Amino acid sequence: MATSQSSWLLRHACPLAMPWTRTGNNIGLQVANITYWRCSKRSTRTGRSAAVAVRHEEEGTDDEWLMYLEPAKLEVFDHLEPWAEVNVVPLLKPAEVAWQPTDLLPDLASLGADGFHAACSDINARAASLPDAHLVCLVGNMVTEEALPTYQSIPNRFEAVRDLTGSSGTAWARWIRGWSAEENRHGDVLNKYLFLSGRVDMRQVKRTIHNLIQSGMVMNAARSPYHGFIYVAFQERATSISHGNTARRAKEHGDLLLARICGAIAADEKRHELAYTRIVGKLFEIDPDGAVRALAYMLRRRIIMPASLMTDGRDSDLFTQYGAVAQQAGIYTASDYRNILEHLINQWGVEELVAAGLSDEGRRAGDYVCALPQKIRRLEKKAHERNDKKGQPTASIPFSWIFDRPVNITVA
Repeated sequence: MATSQSSWLLRHACPLAMPWTRTGNNIGLQVANITYWRCSKRSTRTGRSAAVAVRHEEEGTDDEWLMYLEPAKLEVFDHLEPWAEVNVVPLLKPAEVAWQPTDLLPDLASLGADGFHAACSDINARAASLPDAHLVCLVGNMVTEEALPTYQSIPNRFEAVRDLTGSSGTAWARWIRGWSAEENRHGDVLNKYLFLSGRVDMRQVKRTIHNLIQSGMVMNAARSPYHGFIYVAFQERATSISHGNTARRAKEHGDLLLARICGAIAADEKRHELAYTRIVGKLFEIDPDGAVRALAYMLRRRIIMPASLMTDGRDSDLFTQYGAVAQQAGIYTASDYRNILEHLINQWGVEELVAAGLSDEGRRAGDYVCALPQKIRRLEKKAHERNDKKGQPTASIPFSWIFDRPVNITVA
């Protein structure tokens, strides 16, 4: 995607791979429509934390989403629990049949010392063919997956569905724990693969994971199950696309093991997407006005990628740079964001909502949501046309994850 785009497209087109802009020696990015951060000599972690704090204060007085915490809205999920038992929980795979990292990676116990050494050497040799840009994307995806403690805590904030005891037997609680158990394998297998590949600085990678879990994540209306399930439905599809694209790139470069690993993760994410899409679809069925208004709320404020607060302790703009590389490498792009939006609009029948059954706010929300993909498409086209007329400068950005080897990124 071209990088000299309008400010509107900057805010809305892509939650991960946002284009860069340059101001003097500073590189900035608008993330999550919270603020426009600029790199400077002072610590940006303080600025980032302050921005998040301001956002949370704003949420505390935002009546538009707080109404979803009223009893009438929350009781919907009590009534839906039997439905979730039949339509959501069965999408989990028992540990006895689910793949495990040892199914995909060399196992010393079964291969013996010589066989294990040969298998590890083969991983190292095949990984050597991966371009640095793809390695950066792979590490970024792995770091995102490894922040699982944060992600499990997110649905446990959703009122009416959270696991109140830690071992609750409700369908909602069992889904949250089962989903977390399946997700746990993703970071695990990617972490071990990268360790065996020998191509990344695992200390810097681990430091990034540590920082991300410590920093947490930003999500609008984090206590509302309506908004929360919309968020996770979007993110699970985005993650499936990202891992699927990584699998295809790995296969193109001859790393069939990595392709198999990423393909297995993408399949899991697709199954998880189905669960969350079903939940939101049910909300559109029984409360279309509430559902479409929640969807519009999330889109106006952007679906923020969960790793937006990542840092390796050295690079304060790491997420921006990782996103730019993912965009250029075709791992996750602004077009992917638009395609996800179009898919979900169709999946949830937003265009078919009967106007007579909606409030004035609901009708306006539906109009906004349905017009958004075409608006993004027009701005993408204009951006491409502008950039086709002129060459784009590049910046050579070192990544600590790959021993400070530089990756070229197009800048506006």
